[in-house]
Amino acid sequence: MLSAILISSAAAAPVEGHEVEATAWGLDAGGWVAVAMLVVFAVMIWKKVPAMVAAALDSKIAAIRDQLAEAETLRKEAEALKAEYQAKAASAEGDAAALIDRARLEADQIVAKAHSDADALIERRGRMAEDKIAAQERAAVEEVRAAAAAAAAQAAARIIEQRHDAASDARLIDQAISGMAAR
Repeated sequence: MLSAILISSAAAAPVEGHEVEATAWGLDAGGWVAVAMLVVFAVMIWKKVPAMVAAALDSKIAAIRDQLAEAETLRKEAEALKAEYQAKAASAEGDAAALIDRARLEADQIVAKAHSDADALIERRGRMAEDKIAAQERAAVEEVRAAAAAAAAQAAARIIEQRHDAASDARLIDQAISGMAAR
């Protein structure tokens, strides 16, 4: 059969101006796509995919119905709670006035205490800041003194190094030795 297909395709040589489309077992590309789609649909029906999709949709619909029923129950409960709290709110207005007066008194007391505490805190923090500044000033003065001493020592070493040569060093050594011998 393969040889018949090859012969038929060889016999169908392109005529000038016409192109020949490739075929296999008598089907062109469109035919093979159709066959593949039929195979896919057949496998889906054989594996019962439409029934599975319908079952999944039915379970989703049932879950949504349950959620709607639960939402309706919750709405009724919320309406009952709203009515109960509206009744409580109406009776609580008298109590609210007394609570407001008491709260204002307590707020005034809290504000007065906060002012006194803030003043004490500001004074304490001011003293701490002054102490820190004084300590930092002392540390800075000590650093400047140490830096000046180090600079002076380095300058003296450079001056001594520049002004003394081997002959003056020998003379100083001789003086030191003679001073030690005299003692």
